[in-house]
Amino acid sequence: MTLYAWARQRRWPALPAAEPRYFDVAADARVLALCNWQPALSASRRSVEGPIRESCPTLLVLHGLEGSGEAHYMRGVADKAFAAGFNVVRLNQRNCGGTEHLSQGLYHSGLTADPLRVLAELRDRDHLTRFAVAGYSLGGNLAMKMAGELGAEEFPEVRAFAAVSPVIDLEACMQSIERRQNRIYEWNFCRNLQARMRRKGRAFPGGFNLAGLWKIWSIRAFDDRYTAPHHGFAGASDYYHRASALRVIDRVARPALILSAADDPFVPPEIFDAPAVRNNPNITTVITAHGGHCAFVEDANGYDGYFAERTVVDFLAARV
Repeated sequence: MTLYAWARQRRWPALPAAEPRYFDVAADARVLALCNWQPALSASRRSVEGPIRESCPTLLVLHGLEGSGEAHYMRGVADKAFAAGFNVVRLNQRNCGGTEHLSQGLYHSGLTADPLRVLAELRDRDHLTRFAVAGYSLGGNLAMKMAGELGAEEFPEVRAFAAVSPVIDLEACMQSIERRQNRIYEWNFCRNLQARMRRKGRAFPGGFNLAGLWKIWSIRAFDDRYTAPHHGFAGASDYYHRASALRVIDRVARPALILSAADDPFVPPEIFDAPAVRNNPNITTVITAHGGHCAFVEDANGYDGYFAERTVVDFLAARV
């Protein structure tokens, strides 16, 4: 199902063209978001009814490793959320979606500061007042880590979270992807990581040592050489421990949905049985027998069959 969902052609004729928007998230980093805004009312009607855009909830969506705002699951959940009345902001993480030239540094699996800066700008500059955050895979780890870091009091405008196939225990998920049967997936990730670092090298000559890059065919080796030292971690293992949402998930104090599959090739279902997850009454955990990784395709039954997208939007719409 993972491969089927990745390769299947999809169309979203009801989703309007996205408006690109740039956010400065650090002194040396700018990120690109693809925004689907609900329409604003005309000035003559605004004084009576208020602008639709500002009165609607806004969904911030976070993609997975080497994904982008154009990933099929990002557009799929945007289509359903927009139809449900959300503004939708599909965020490209640093360097993703062809944006290597916008940031000197790299992203990592626990870099919640960037999406928080985006949310803050949407609140302060755009006067949006109700937010939800949804993430897939690596983005799911970001969403749940953000939920734990915010706790009960900080940034109350963020009302709810959802995570699909979230890698909340990075070490356990890395061990899963390193299994022999998953070698084709890891090879593809590493091919994309290598290509990104080459583009990064062209954008910032001398910024990274690319010697021997072609020899790196494991994500752990890539993180050990690039991601971890760049962000001040002692190595890949230290990075996986400190960036995992599992470290703070016991502090999640707002409604949060975790949706994963028992047959996910990368995310072992037992990580969601950790006491910090199981004993937190604010977290709703759904583990389906089938669904693969960020796939979850079922018989249509009156809709397009993408179960995770529908479930995420239904959960968040009821809570924002």
